[in-house]
Amino acid sequence: MNSELTMIPPAKPLIGQEERDAVDRVLASGMVAQGPEVAAFEQEFSAALAGGREVVAVNSGTSGQHLGMLALGLGPGDEVIVPSFTFAATANTVAVCGATPIFVDVDPQTFTIDPAVIEAAITERTVGIQPVHLYGHPAPMDQILAIAAKHGLWVFEDAAQAHGATWQGAQVGTLGDAGMYSLYPTKNMTSGEGGMVSCATPETARQVRLLRNQGMEKQYANEVAGFNNRMTDIHAAIGRVQLGKLAAWTATRQENAAFFDAHLSGVVTPVVRDAASHVYHQYTIRIEGASAVERDAFATALREEHKVGCGVYYPTPVHRLATFEVELDLPVTEMLAREVLSLPVHPSISEQDRERIVEAVNSVAKAGA
Repeated sequence: MNSELTMIPPAKPLIGQEERDAVDRVLASGMVAQGPEVAAFEQEFSAALAGGREVVAVNSGTSGQHLGMLALGLGPGDEVIVPSFTFAATANTVAVCGATPIFVDVDPQTFTIDPAVIEAAITERTVGIQPVHLYGHPAPMDQILAIAAKHGLWVFEDAAQAHGATWQGAQVGTLGDAGMYSLYPTKNMTSGEGGMVSCATPETARQVRLLRNQGMEKQYANEVAGFNNRMTDIHAAIGRVQLGKLAAWTATRQENAAFFDAHLSGVVTPVVRDAASHVYHQYTIRIEGASAVERDAFATALREEHKVGCGVYYPTPVHRLATFEVELDLPVTEMLAREVLSLPVHPSISEQDRERIVEAVNSVAKAGA
């Protein structure tokens, strides 16, 4: 281990004086619950990232998934088609609505849901499809929407990791019936904690607003049984500042990714489809042919010998988690769970850091060849 090197973290929230000043402004106002900052954040987020669609701010991305699918009518007895290669929340939110996630495989190059396997998973109970724009690369929405239209299904986009990514020129989260963006600290932008739900219709947006606030639009006039999933003005104030920085941060992520594309060797680097713009929430390589043990040893060598932080997203397919434990043959998902490794690509890495990351990956890959 080189003790002189400083660890390059795999992710790093960028919180500066402007965010602190925004929080102080809200605290000084005395209005810290959902209020004018949330309303302004919704409008600004809609204009910047959701193509002008109505968006509803909530307290987490997971809440956004939950309320968005409830607003689309999801309930007991229904089925929703989801990829298994994703974070557990994608399927958990289907399950907590009383419905059943139906797991399908993904594209080995983009890591997003494979349209070729969707139709075989559709039954008389299927009501929707939930594609995930994993790592910041869009799912093939034109094909997914065509399948959904053919079978009368809704589409809910999980855009938790893909703020500003586009498919065929359209921003993700604006193509389906509704979509969710996460504002967790490690995402491409943050509000400290929070999420946004984009809605194709005013009716869906109104239902999400009711559900986030105890079923009320007017105080004490409860229309449905709802939740307390509101975003605070404190969080919205942070998010508004971060939103103004996102475009520059995304450009830096893309520059970092281009550098890795050009200089990494001995590993499989991410593919970007012609129709896509990738925002690189993660820069995810594959250690081709590796077992999980070998991939984990690769990660350990990066961390311990080269002080390069890295992460495995995700080591266990969702269908094999104790929550679900479904017997399925999803060969691509199983392969990716063994092979993937995400490298630091966030805007705070320096040119020297980029060179160190390349040198480290190439060295470990060569040693293992």
